[in-house]
Amino acid sequence: MSEQVGADGTPLGRWETVLAAVDADGIGWVTLNRPEKRNAMNPLLNAEMLSVLDAVEEAPSARVLVLTGAGESFSAGMDLKEYFRDVDAAGPAARARSRRDANEWQYRRLMLFPKPTIAMVNGWCFGGAFTPLVACDLALAATEAVFGLSEVNWGIPPGSVVSRALAETVPYRDALYYIMTGRSFTGEEAARMRLVNEAVPATELRERTRELAVHLASLSPAVLHSAKVGFKRARTMEWEVAEEYLYAKLDQSVATDPEGSRERGLSEFLDHKSFRPGLGAYRRD
Repeated sequence: MSEQVGADGTPLGRWETVLAAVDADGIGWVTLNRPEKRNAMNPLLNAEMLSVLDAVEEAPSARVLVLTGAGESFSAGMDLKEYFRDVDAAGPAARARSRRDANEWQYRRLMLFPKPTIAMVNGWCFGGAFTPLVACDLALAATEAVFGLSEVNWGIPPGSVVSRALAETVPYRDALYYIMTGRSFTGEEAARMRLVNEAVPATELRERTRELAVHLASLSPAVLHSAKVGFKRARTMEWEVAEEYLYAKLDQSVATDPEGSRERGLSEFLDHKSFRPGLGAYRRD
């Protein structure tokens, strides 16, 4: 195992199945790195991703996390041999641990990650890969990317919380169509169904993702975190409960924002007339 330095900047650590580096724009590029397996997620990768998320969270220079895959795939989902043969053969304790690690990073940690997250779907995205895709705050895909839930074709329903992830993002009829037929669809179709925010040609994907990440990196981290967590939590609340919760998140964002973004933004809008909400993006600098 050697230290892995991506083309994007400073490495965050040493892992066998993941690359992680922070570039000069404050973007933490996290790359699933099993291209010979289409970046299928095995127990080692899932365990290492917990460490990777810790490293990105703790790195002061990383203001945004971008999750992608090495080579021509985002991820082909779970590594079937290791999960349905090797782990099963290892016994109940190993099976429980492998499921715990997978679920911990793929949605529990990623869903409410302290920093903004973007999934950059550069190629194949199948099965279990839908969970981290949906757990990321935003998602961009190559129009040529191929998505699919092929589990019914080999005798099982979609595993873990994949169906829950689809219910979070994709319209009812579209979700059931692809769950029940096992047919694949393109990045362009994924954007139409709102599984991803946008689909662009593969040659433009990295630069478009960088543009979005740079914009997020220019905003207050405390405000962004409160805004995204508030939205995700409040979606399932009753209105009265959501009102109390979201006012509390507002107060929390003000109290935890060392940059004083609220007062600065109001001052620039009301006093100096240098910022016009809706007509231009507010910049911290």
